[in-house]
Amino acid sequence: MPPLLTMKSIRKSFAGVEVLHGVDLELHAGEVVALVGENGAGKSTLIRILGGVYSDHAGEIRLGGEPVRFRHPRAARAAGVQLLHQELSLVAAMTVAENIALGREPTGRFGVLDRRALLAAARRALEPVDPAIDPERPVESLPAAAQQLVELAKALAGEARILVMDEPTSSLGQADVAHLFALIRRLRASGVGILYISHKLEEVYAVADRITVLRDGALVGTALVAELPPERLIQWMVGRRIEQLFPRTVAQPGAELLRLRDWTLRDAEGARPVFEGIDLELRAGEVVGLAGLRGAGTSALLGSVFGRFGRRPTGRLWLQGREGAPASPAEAIARGMALVTSDRKDSGLVLPLSVLHNITLASLDRIVSRGLLSARLERRAVAAALAALELRGPSLDAPVETLSGGNQQKVILARWLLTRADVLALDEPTRGIDVGAKAEIYRLLDRWTAERKGILLITSELPELLGLSDRILVLHRGRLRAAFTRAEATQAKIAAAMTTSAPAEVAHA
Repeated sequence: MPPLLTMKSIRKSFAGVEVLHGVDLELHAGEVVALVGENGAGKSTLIRILGGVYSDHAGEIRLGGEPVRFRHPRAARAAGVQLLHQELSLVAAMTVAENIALGREPTGRFGVLDRRALLAAARRALEPVDPAIDPERPVESLPAAAQQLVELAKALAGEARILVMDEPTSSLGQADVAHLFALIRRLRASGVGILYISHKLEEVYAVADRITVLRDGALVGTALVAELPPERLIQWMVGRRIEQLFPRTVAQPGAELLRLRDWTLRDAEGARPVFEGIDLELRAGEVVGLAGLRGAGTSALLGSVFGRFGRRPTGRLWLQGREGAPASPAEAIARGMALVTSDRKDSGLVLPLSVLHNITLASLDRIVSRGLLSARLERRAVAAALAALELRGPSLDAPVETLSGGNQQKVILARWLLTRADVLALDEPTRGIDVGAKAEIYRLLDRWTAERKGILLITSELPELLGLSDRILVLHRGRLRAAFTRAEATQAKIAAAMTTSAPAEVAHA
């Protein structure tokens, strides 16, 4: 029986520059193949060819042994190829049901939309994903994780033979990830072939049967999961050995930089707490990790300290010895704090602006000469930060949206390097970037702590949380449930604390 999908000698060029160099890929029915590689390796280009986004390519594609060439995405979808993109393709103002049926809306007599059939189809698509999502709710009112699940339901509604999943867990908490993996196993058992793209290597080893690795637009190799240990996989991906993924120097905590006592935030209506009663300390030279499931309040906690909620939080806060919470992000920046948000494209970057202007957004006061912004001072200020981060991009004047995910994240970090902040709140700083870029960011975090900065860190990757944190605080439904030192913390202990509602013995945070 022929493979479900064969891609043979695929080549693709942009403006005369070849970016895919004869790539081969094979996928069988009922199989999960992980497609991995650094940002810029060619993964997205390859799946866009499969999905009909690019039809001007060389090489051959076969579905079930039959040659195909999709001229547009609708033709690929009609053949059973469904793409779940990392960047959501939802229409924010439309309802969940309308998004799921977009392009294939059920109609009745005279071509009028059949809303009853629309809602019924949406509920069927949501059932295996998350039946609690209201199909009549506008997508823009849903949290990021729920929107990711709607995108998955939309793909499944297309009756996929081949499902391409590009970073499907980027916005999901641990419970949602476990649910997704169970769904993948059911789809595989039903004969669906799945291409799974992820920078999270623990996910690759959890779900894949085989791994195909691309580097610089070329095929490095394909191997069974059991025959490709993580160390060799990383070497295939980056072309070199990474001796130590988490290069954390043993912390020697210094002066207190941040203290919270009975810190509480209620929702905008004041009806329920987002988090409450949080006690926390952060000292110079240490990384304090924050763990919690979706809705636990970790991201809101970082935002509240940074002034994103104005005067709404209650309790007491000391920042670098001075009591009183920042009333705005501008005040937090002025007092030596920085915040890297979890969604770099939505709230971290101004995509049409240049790399240069994105980096200097938070430090405009440093590049003013005689009341006017100075291009000379701006470029001089940025140069040192770029050298430290090894930023690789086309030019400082290029729109930041043209950079890879890893380099976009470095632009955000460079921005905060310029502010010389001492308290750094990092929410998923390595989300959606490759292992090589992650290693560079880990080294930067280690350098920051050596320079006596304090870091509050949120990451959904437990190995990363354990590898980088000196202490880990676990929130459950807005309450602090457990605190672990580096020596005490394990994945099992953290997972148990994140999922239990029983009161925990909490060490002084």
